[in-house]
Amino acid sequence: MHTGKQYHEFIETSQRDRVVREQFQKMALDLLPAGSNVLDFGAGTGIDAKLYAANGHPTDVYEPSAAMRDYLLQHCHEEIARETIVPVALPLTRKVHAVVANFAVLNHFADHTDLFEELSAVVRQKGFVLASMLNPYYLGDARYGWWRANIVRLLRYGRYAIASESNIHRFSPGIVARAASPHFRLERCFPRGFGWATEPFMFLLLRRT
Repeated sequence: MHTGKQYHEFIETSQRDRVVREQFQKMALDLLPAGSNVLDFGAGTGIDAKLYAANGHPTDVYEPSAAMRDYLLQHCHEEIARETIVPVALPLTRKVHAVVANFAVLNHFADHTDLFEELSAVVRQKGFVLASMLNPYYLGDARYGWWRANIVRLLRYGRYAIASESNIHRFSPGIVARAASPHFRLERCFPRGFGWATEPFMFLLLRRT
């Protein structure tokens, strides 16, 4: 198990992860109206939250891991003191324009129905949820036995889980969209085309109805 500091240092120095993070951050910032507030759901050590706040978006941060949360409080202490970043806990009550969930946060849920119902109470009309999730069709994972053992299940049911300490679930975009309905509709999905075979992450934009 990584400490918050170990995770932070690893994720900041991993070139592959930096590319994915920057793609997600750019998409989020392009979608957010000027000055709109955001909830970073599963905020980790606050890397994304710090950027959103620096770009004029008041940012609530929810992080269930105590180790990550402790390091977030250090990493974002100046923004927290200025209240441009505000740590929050469940149940969520503060209204926001958008919820962003980077680096497979939603893959830790076995089912998203209750989560999207809860998020619908805090995301304003025409706001959105932007989630970065593991791409279940990524062929780079085909070298692993667990991927090959579950490909038929994925194609038949659109989802599967792997028995492990990390408790990770994988979903097709359609499964997530059905869980989000009727509160959110799937507006955009990346990658497209051949990218489904080559990209390890997928970005889902779900608009509040």
